[in-house]
Amino acid sequence: MTKLIISEKTKQSRIAPEIYGHFSEHLGRCIYEGVYVGENSEIPNVNGMRADVVNALRELKIPVLRWPGGCFADEYHWKDGIGPAGLRKKMINTHWGGVIEDNSFGTHEFFEFCRQLGCKTYVNGNMGSGAVREMSEWIEYITFGGVSPMADLRRKNGREEPWQLDYFGVGNENWGCGGNMLPQYYGNKYRQYQTYLRHYGQKEPFQKVCCGANADDADWTRGVLETTFKRCPDFLHGFMDGLSLHYYVHPGGWENKGSATEFDKNIWYQSLRKALYMDALINMHAAIMDEFDPEKRIAMVVDEWGAWYDAEPGTNPGFLYQQNTVRDALIAAVTLNIFNKRSDRVRMACLAQMVNVLQSVLLTEGSKMLKTPTYHVMRMYRHHQGARLLASRLEGNPEAGGGENTVPKLSESVSMDAEGVITVTLGNLSCESGETVEILTDEPGWSVSEAKIVAAADFHSYNDFANSDRVSELDFSGCEYSAKGLAANLAKSSVVMLRLQKK
Repeated sequence: MTKLIISEKTKQSRIAPEIYGHFSEHLGRCIYEGVYVGENSEIPNVNGMRADVVNALRELKIPVLRWPGGCFADEYHWKDGIGPAGLRKKMINTHWGGVIEDNSFGTHEFFEFCRQLGCKTYVNGNMGSGAVREMSEWIEYITFGGVSPMADLRRKNGREEPWQLDYFGVGNENWGCGGNMLPQYYGNKYRQYQTYLRHYGQKEPFQKVCCGANADDADWTRGVLETTFKRCPDFLHGFMDGLSLHYYVHPGGWENKGSATEFDKNIWYQSLRKALYMDALINMHAAIMDEFDPEKRIAMVVDEWGAWYDAEPGTNPGFLYQQNTVRDALIAAVTLNIFNKRSDRVRMACLAQMVNVLQSVLLTEGSKMLKTPTYHVMRMYRHHQGARLLASRLEGNPEAGGGENTVPKLSESVSMDAEGVITVTLGNLSCESGETVEILTDEPGWSVSEAKIVAAADFHSYNDFANSDRVSELDFSGCEYSAKGLAANLAKSSVVMLRLQKK
């Protein structure tokens, strides 16, 4: 029997709510049809935002939303997306499907969507094809409450008061689609661009996010930090508040990502092994960050993560639409547990993406909407937001899979909220057998106040529009009390959440 040892007396880092953030790019049907249908749509909406999507997302306690990209961000010119919708410039979305982007969803619509969600705002600026002035003026347009050309333009377009901008990304993937830059070149451009991103008296100044590495590119991390910290006064800590990291699970590799729904046990374990690699990536880049920023003032921002498979057959391959199975529920659980346990450095993360793209939490088809297995895991894990990480470890954790795809059978993280309630999240990575976990705490007297599970007998299971509840969040009845404490019987391929309170 595996033991989960919890020290409720050993409180560690705070789990920033922003770790549970989301990403919405102008890609496929994420924004249009997924989030935004326009005020004249027959689909119920509030100011053009789908009411069903907003209501479902509010259940997740969305903490922050990143927009407009992604690769799209570095070809997006924000002035094309303001003013009367019918007069906005149209463009070709060259990155994603070659379709027409009519810019009917722009700055005003994004901040309205975030208002409806009740979340923080994360805007990604265009360094790749944009200019310093363009980026600077966007900040002025969004945040300045006085008299100025951009503030007056905002008022002309119907918004009197400035918005609250919480995070601003200076470019995206500038090592690739954002300009194919070298780290030193990007680092110097970052220094220049961020200089002109002024704080115009917001109550809470926005935080600047610097473009970090693609997966294991340690040379990028070191090169950017060496450049941004060079001759930099200590109190500016490299001119940045966050450094990003992007990593996707491609089971078959970049060239042959594999099917979202058709896979065998070996691919199951291969996918989870690659999800677990997130921990090694965080450790690698955090070690470099520690050399420059030992006090951890700069957050690691994993603002693109998730599983990326081949697009569903019959769909535009540039739209990146894929189904979402129990495998994705375990990938989400593993990744979120890693983020929780490294919340000393990881202080924001954004699942890619919110609706209809990659590992989305929602899928839509016309007026219909469904929640994916990943949605249900994100909902279960919402209790970790803002809680304090507790010291915890697994003893006797067996292995699953085999060969190069051997993985630990169980994944876990534990936190305690302000009311003293403990949240335990466990993933059973084995698709072949269950596992009993004995939960031991510093002191006895803890009882289960809530217990949930996401699982299915067939690990290929997913929700579709013919059966939208095939995989869902259910009450978990697999807990047993003993003289030593509590035992949880985890089914194969399952994610379990337990809430513990003092009796």
